[in-house]
Amino acid sequence: MEDENGFGGITRREMLAGTAVAVTALAITRVTGLEAAPAAPIVTPVESAGVSFSVNGKAVNLQIDTRTTLLDALREHLNLTGTKKGCDHGQCGACTVLVNGRRINSCLSLVLQHENDSITTIEGIGTPENLHPMQSAFIKHDGYQCGYCTPGQICSAVAVLEEIKAGVPSHVSADLNGPMKFSNAEFRERMSGNICRCGAYSNIAQAAAEVAGVEG
Repeated sequence: MEDENGFGGITRREMLAGTAVAVTALAITRVTGLEAAPAAPIVTPVESAGVSFSVNGKAVNLQIDTRTTLLDALREHLNLTGTKKGCDHGQCGACTVLVNGRRINSCLSLVLQHENDSITTIEGIGTPENLHPMQSAFIKHDGYQCGYCTPGQICSAVAVLEEIKAGVPSHVSADLNGPMKFSNAEFRERMSGNICRCGAYSNIAQAAAEVAGVEG
């Protein structure tokens, strides 16, 4: 309510002057773009955790970002670059390693999932001085061309022969309860997750057949 001094103790002259100042300030802000700076985003500190496992028979202890995949831990933290990063989406098989004897795509697995596990990479399959039979067979049958997928192919092929020996069935197994036997169809089905962009599939199958002791 207006009193004798104006509006709520403020004279008409003071009210008009204040309004003019506010409008002018708003206009300057819009023209110059000098708006108040937004609040700085809140940065959440990266969490790390410890994990212990063995790689190629050697004990490993890491304090590592909880988001790190097994693939990146092997390549970036342990310098085991034989394991390749291909698609990084679990679709090509180039990053295949063995965990407790079973093959996995290391790009899809967080390293913290592998506490106390035993991991074997291509460096642990064999060395230039002491090749694994599968590595020798790949060389003999020219089971690689560019070589990028070869570490994953070899790790997977070694595991496939163990799967067949253990009686683990595949999609093409005729008898799910009987003993498994190596065949070209069995091997190709089980290796379908390992992509060779050079197309050396027949040579890879021949190499595995030799190691399995059957005709390719």
